[in-house]
This record gives sequence, C-alpha cells and structure tokens, in this order.
Amino acid sequence: MEDAYARSVSEVLDFFGVDPTKGLSDSQVVHHSRLYGRNVLPEEKRTPFWKLVLKQFDDLLVKILIVAAIVSFVLALANGETGLTAFLEPFVILLILAANAAVGVITETNAEKALEELRAYQANIATVLRNGCFSILPATELVPGDIVEVTVGCKIPADLRMIEMSSNTFRVDQAILTGESCSVEKDVDCTLTTNAVYQDKKNILFSGTDVVAGRGRAVVIGVGSNTAMGSIHDSMLQTDDEATPLKKKLDEFGSFLAKVIAGICVLVWVVNIGHFSDPSHGGFFKGAIHYFKIAVALAVAAIPEGLPAVVTTCLALGTKKMARLNAIVRSLPSVETLGCTTVICSDKTGTLTTNMMSVSKICVVQSAEHGPMINEFTVSGTTYAPEGTVFDSNGMQLDLPAQSPCLHHLAMCSSLCNDSILQYNPDKDSYEKIGESTEVALRVLAEKVGLPGFDSMPSALNMLSKHERASYCNHYWENQFKKVYVLEFTRDRKMMSVLCSHKQMDVMFSKGAPESIIARCNKILCNGDGSVVPLTAAGRAELESRFYSFGDETLRCLALAFKTVPHGQQTISYDNENDLTFIGLVGMLDPPREEVRDAMLACMTAGIRVIVVTGDNKSTAESLCRKIGAFDNLVDFSGMSYTASEFERLPAVQQTLALRRMTLFSRVEPSHKRMLVEALQKQNEVVAMTGDGVNDAPALKKADIGIAMGSGTAVAKSASDMVLADDNFASIVAAVAEGRAIYNNTKQFIRYMISSNIGEVVCIFVAAVLGIPDTLAPVQLLWVNLVTDGLPATAIGFNKQDSDVMKAKPRKVGEAVVTGWLFFRYLVIGVYVGLATVAGFIWWFVYSDGGPKLTYSELMNFETCALRETTYPCSIFEDRHPSTVAMTVLVVVEMFNALNNLSENQSLLVITPRSNLWLVGSIILTMLLHVLILYVHPLAVLFSVTPLSWAEWTAVLYLSFPVIIIDELLKFLSRNTGMRFRFRLRKADLLPKDRRDK
Repeated sequence: MEDAYARSVSEVLDFFGVDPTKGLSDSQVVHHSRLYGRNVLPEEKRTPFWKLVLKQFDDLLVKILIVAAIVSFVLALANGETGLTAFLEPFVILLILAANAAVGVITETNAEKALEELRAYQANIATVLRNGCFSILPATELVPGDIVEVTVGCKIPADLRMIEMSSNTFRVDQAILTGESCSVEKDVDCTLTTNAVYQDKKNILFSGTDVVAGRGRAVVIGVGSNTAMGSIHDSMLQTDDEATPLKKKLDEFGSFLAKVIAGICVLVWVVNIGHFSDPSHGGFFKGAIHYFKIAVALAVAAIPEGLPAVVTTCLALGTKKMARLNAIVRSLPSVETLGCTTVICSDKTGTLTTNMMSVSKICVVQSAEHGPMINEFTVSGTTYAPEGTVFDSNGMQLDLPAQSPCLHHLAMCSSLCNDSILQYNPDKDSYEKIGESTEVALRVLAEKVGLPGFDSMPSALNMLSKHERASYCNHYWENQFKKVYVLEFTRDRKMMSVLCSHKQMDVMFSKGAPESIIARCNKILCNGDGSVVPLTAAGRAELESRFYSFGDETLRCLALAFKTVPHGQQTISYDNENDLTFIGLVGMLDPPREEVRDAMLACMTAGIRVIVVTGDNKSTAESLCRKIGAFDNLVDFSGMSYTASEFERLPAVQQTLALRRMTLFSRVEPSHKRMLVEALQKQNEVVAMTGDGVNDAPALKKADIGIAMGSGTAVAKSASDMVLADDNFASIVAAVAEGRAIYNNTKQFIRYMISSNIGEVVCIFVAAVLGIPDTLAPVQLLWVNLVTDGLPATAIGFNKQDSDVMKAKPRKVGEAVVTGWLFFRYLVIGVYVGLATVAGFIWWFVYSDGGPKLTYSELMNFETCALRETTYPCSIFEDRHPSTVAMTVLVVVEMFNALNNLSENQSLLVITPRSNLWLVGSIILTMLLHVLILYVHPLAVLFSVTPLSWAEWTAVLYLSFPVIIIDELLKFLSRNTGMRFRFRLRKADLLPKDRRDK
C-alpha cells in the first residue's frame, strides 16, 4: 500500500481486512503471504565464478598476448623444439595474465558484500497480534496487515503505519535512512503533503529504524522489497560500477596500441616476403614461419605485459600512504580517481558534523536589580565525551562552573529531568547514547559543569576512568535526589516534569520548549547572588528575545525551571506546572567538526566544489553551511540552496544551471542522492560522495568514488571505495592530494614503459628491415619487460609529491595519459633506445675485437652464408655475444631512462636520484639480476646469453648514456613554453582522447 501515509487508520485497516483488536487470522496470514511475499530482502543473483574469471580476460591486449603465447608454442613445436624452451615463453605470459585475473576476481567478489550486510538492519523478531493473542515471532514471518506492538529499543521489523499510541509521545531515530540529526516524532494522523518524502511521512515507521521513546501499535504495510530498506537494496542492484578515468584511458591506450601492434606486425611480415625463399630458411613456407615468429616477438615486445601488475602495485603502495592519513582504500582504482575529483557531495550529519547533539550556549539572568541583565555562556566540546569547558561572555574560562547558582541548578535539572543514558564503550573507545540525543546532550552538559565543592573539581574528575567519568556527576545528583513521580512530555504541553525528594525538601524540575516554560514562570533565579526574584514583563520580553536569537542561529533551544512543592507530596499533575522559577536557556546543535572549515577552504583552492547533502530542514543546513564557509560569507543563498522538492519542480534547463552553482541540497531521501550523482556525472563532473548511513549506500556505489565514514554502517562501508577511519572530512583533502600525486607518478611510469617498449619495437623492426639476424630472442624480450621494466617502474611510484599539487585545478576526465608533445618526446627516446640496441648488436659483428669484424654487407647477407665462400664460419651468426650485448644495452639504457622519469620536466640536476632512493635501489637490484643471468651458467643457457668482457661493457655504457642527454634537452624544450608549442602537434592528443573535455 504505497499511499498509507495519506489514508486514515480505518482506511488502512479496511484495505488489509484486519480487526485492530484481534489481528489477522491464520487463513489471512497464508493468503497475504502468497499475495505479498516474505519479509526478507531477496538475494541477488551471484555472478558464477567461471564468468568472473573469463571477464578478466576480456581485454584486447590480453587477447593479443594469449594468441602470441599460443602461436609461440605452436611455432616452437613446428621447429622441433621440446622441453623448457618450447614452454618457457608461453608459460611466463600466461602466468602474468593469471596473476592479474586473480586480483580482478578478488576485487569483484568483495563488492558483493554490501548487499549482504544490508540484511543486518532487518529486525530479528516482532511482537505480533494474531487470532486475538500477542506472540513473539520471527520478523521474516510478518505479512502486510499484521498488527505489531513497538516500544523503546525496538528495531522496526517492516514498514508500518501507526494506528495507536500508548504513550504521550512516540519518537523514532531514522538517521540511517534519512540522515536527520534528531529523532522524529510520529503520530497516527494522515499526511496531506503532496510528493511527500520520508521525512514528511510522520505516521510511517520505516524498516530498520529504532524506537527511542514511547509505545504504540502499528499495522504492517510493506515487507521485503516493498519497504524503504528494500528500495535501497534494489537501487544498489541496479547500480553498475563505473570505470575510473585511468582505467578508461588505459583501455583507450590498449585499443590504440593493439591496432598499432597489429599494423607493425603485418608490415614486418610483408616487408620480408622477399626473404621467405632465402636458402637459410629451407623453403618459402619455413621462411614465412620464421618471419611470422619475428612478428610474434614484435607483439611480445610492444605489449607492456607488466603494466597491469605495475599499475596495481603502484596503487597498492598509494593505499598504504593513504592509510597513514586515515583514508582506508577498498578499491585500488579509487586512489587515482581522487586526483580528478571535481565535486564532493558530502552528507551533512556525521560527516561535516559530529552527529552528536551538544549544548553550545547557555543563557541565564545575571541580576534583575535595574531590569534584567542577561549573561551568556558558551560550552566547548562537540561529542558525547564529557570533556569540555564553560566560558563566560568575555571568553574567559570558568574554573569552577558549578559555583555559579544558575549553572549549578542547570546541571541538577539536566541530570534529573532526563530519561537517557550516557555510557562508555571500551570496544570502540567512545561515549555512546541510549535514548534521545537532546537529553544525552543535557547529561553531557551536567558532566562539563561538574559538582560544587573542592573534592569534585574538574582536575579530580579527570582522574576517574572513562567508564566512571561517563556519568559521574549525573549519578551524584541522582543519589542526592530521589525521583518520586514523572510527567512525560506531551505535544500539547511541550514539556516534561519530574518530582524529586531531597532530605526534607521536595522539588519539581521541568524542561521543555522555551515558550511553554517561560509562560509558566513567575520568578527568576539570578546567577549573580543566587537570589530568586519576580519575573517582570520586561524580563519575560528579554528572555523571549534571547530565545528567538537562538532560533536565528538554528540552535535547538530548551528552557529549564524548578519549583519547590510541599514536603511529602507523592504525585504532581499538569496544574502543578505553574508558578515556576526560571533557571536558564540552553541552545544545542549537531556541531560541525572543528577541522571542516579549513578542509572546505582547501577544496576550494584545489578547484573542488563541495555540495552539502542532508535530510535536515533547509534553515538548519544553511546555518551549518555558513559556519563551515560553504557559502563564503554570502547573505543571499538563492540559486545555491535547494530542497529536493524545490529542485524537482525546476524545468530541466534550470536544473542543469542549478547544478552548476548548487552548494546545499536539503530534505533529501536516498533516491535524490543517487539522482544528484547521476545528474552531475552527465555534466562530466567526477563525483565523490561521502556518507555513513544505509541511506547513502546507493549514491556511494553510483559515485565515481564513494567515501564512507569509519563510524558509519557496514552497508555504507561495503558500498564505498574508501573509508575515513577518523570520520574526518579534512582527511579527504589529504587523500585528494595523495591521489593527485599517485596519478602523476602513475603517468610517469606508464610513460617510462611506453618509451621502453617503443625501443624494443624499433629494435626488432629495424633489424627486420635491415635484414640482419634476430637481435633479441622472445625470451630475452620477456626478461626485459618483466624484470628490468617492472622494478624501476614500480619504484617511480615513490616519487615525491609536488609542493603545489593542491593548487592546481582537477585534471580533465578526458585528459590523455600521454599527450601529443609527450608522446613525441618519448617516441624520440624510444627510437634512440631501439637504435642503440641494434647498434650494440652490429658493433659486436663489425667493430668488436672479440667479434668477426664483418663488413655491413656481409652481416646483412648472413642468410646466404652457406651458399658462398667466407673467411669465417657461418656458425658465427649463432654466437650468443651479439644478442647479449644488445640485450644489455637495452637493459642499461632503460635504467638511465628510469632516472629521466624522476620528474616530467625538471632536470636531473634539480631533482637528483637522491630524491627517490627506492628507484636507485631498484636500478641496482635490476642490474644485479641481469649480471646474475649473464654469469650463472644454467640461467645463461636458459636466456641464451653469455658473459661479457670489460670492452663489451664499456661499449654498452657508451651506447646507453646519451639517453640522459637527449631527455635533458627535451625537458629543456618543455620548460621553454615557446619551444614547446612550436614542437606541439596540431591535435591536442596523439593518443585516443575522450571528446567530452570540459
């Protein structure tokens, strides 16, 4: 029944055919169970494990590598190779792909936990009226039409419509669903609001929320998926995970690279068609296979097999850095996504605020000799911890607040006229509430005021354990005064009173809405001397003025009063709540976190817009935004602050314009949050969504990066990409800075690997075009790609963060990983790497004292060696020295190139290798591993290499070092803007680029 909130109680009961005094009969239960289903959230269909595994191989580069591995194996068998040499190359390729697939499967499996944990918010049992009798049943057996009894402490088992209240008031904490900072009062009256949101449905109890005050009965109107919690579950099921900007760019780069590789492989094969019939091959067909094998080697050289692993490793290293900043990353790609975040949609309650009501102001009458003189105190502390101090109107701290008569009586009244409990939870190391948050705030105030007397000074209280300190002062007053009778809060009186007995004196303490309390007062307690004087009309007007000023600050205001009653009186009535003595006003609020204002300013400096999203009312939220600097001292908020209903009434064009200026979005429910994220994403914004409640989960999952609070619900954490361990909004700023730095380092090592792979491609392509023997064997290329590329590339991830990383605007979503100018730069480097490698190979044959000293023509006609007379044996072309020299040149030149990537544009003289000792260490380790395979015989045989002489090492260094000089020149041109643009290509990006740049 979707409109139960707008129907009367009798209409709802008639709809389900239920008698409120007897409940459903057994036959009705069976019928309704068939009609409406069970009260459980349906289990989502899990993706089969084999599909998850296959999904990891659905990538063009991966497919090319698999084909290359298969072809390599087939060709090895065709050439008669057996044993390790035939299996080594395909085995290594498949091993890498299997490792990457395992990481992907684990990540996707973890993502399904959010939906499972949503079930934890369903109640286990319910008190149900059936066949005229109440019984306790599993909540899963509830059906629409069941009459359920609910009371304080109950978790609502399904969506219910209130039909009867057994207490004067009934309140529910529905913050996990709506994000409201205060509990909500419920009643049985129908709601006439059009387009009502959850907050407007005052007669509906939502599944998963908690009763904090009162007792009543309600009829079940929705179970399972047809509840508010069920709609969140369905919304999460409908949300697909979005690819991160880096993933998109790497996918685009992979597609581009695949096309280039395919083109070059075909070109190499076609260019050598004339050599297919060379006698050395033993026939045209075998020649075709030989050059096809070269083409496969070219594919292996061109594809950066280690790139996915290196990207994953670098992001994992980033997560460790961010964990030290209290940002726990659940999804590795989100580390990089932070770097291009343009909008943060921040939940207000519990994220920007503490989600703990706290008394921040106290107003008392100082004296009334010459008219009422009002005195205001401020109270520090923004949590339920009994830690804070009281300051007078001049900002001076009160050492002994309890010695002030009014503060003394405020503490007594706050402790005694109170039904809540404040306790310490050692497991969480935090103070927690049971009951109304406003009443708990009064308990905390009593602890901050302290007790009169030397032995109970604040210093003495601080010596107590946290468990004892939680309610030490409250327990003191409860031991001093015995509660005799309680008049509960009612909506018509708007106040609560309690009769207490103390020795030979009986006192009634009252608290409630200021307008109700002040109207019933005829005397005032003066804070100056503790005297009680009559309340004059001028005094009443002044107190009402202060009450309204508290309202302007959107403080939730309560007035406290007392009255001495005849000794021995055992009960009090509403008639006794007159002729009260006014004690004071307290103003409380869900306070903003102390660090939030600076964090907001940092976001603005970094070009990141913050939109505050809340279920609270507009005026309360606007007041918070003023305090945290979100409105930047503006007086008129029009165009920047909207309620959900106001925004929905706007035409589509105006909604688009509103999204560009919006700073506050209030009175929202879960569907609005998800809608906001989707609307911003359509405007090409990269959206981060923060939150802590169940209601935030769909938006957290839909956002480009979902950020949950450490103290939030398990559902929010599981649906998020990142969790803030300290619940501190300011940690987001530090995480964004780290995310930007990580992305910069990611780009650096991607560029490093691109230039290295270009060098390998150039090496094989040039060798094929020149017609010289195979420069490098496929297994040697794999060694270079996996070991010598991987270690330094990973170490580049430790490059230090730029000092101005948070002064730049977020990078554009469509920004290519490698732009046109940079691609040109690394193409130049790559060409040199390839030519140096080929040069090392040719040097050994032509110039080396240890080589045959052939002429260029003899080297290029090596295939006809067996058909002509030579002064050297043809077996010289099978010598392992030239390929070892070439491979070593490739390794050493890439190590020098790794040093070039300490910075994109800064010289090595400015940013020296000492700035990243991890990179220096990785280069040393790489060279040690390379020396190991050269000089350890079994490894040398495996990789077809041989030890080098000192002369050969000298040649290697001469051919490798110039890469430093070339890159220094290119960096100089980059720093020189004029030269840079002169060399810039017309198209902004040579690599594929999203055209939706903003």
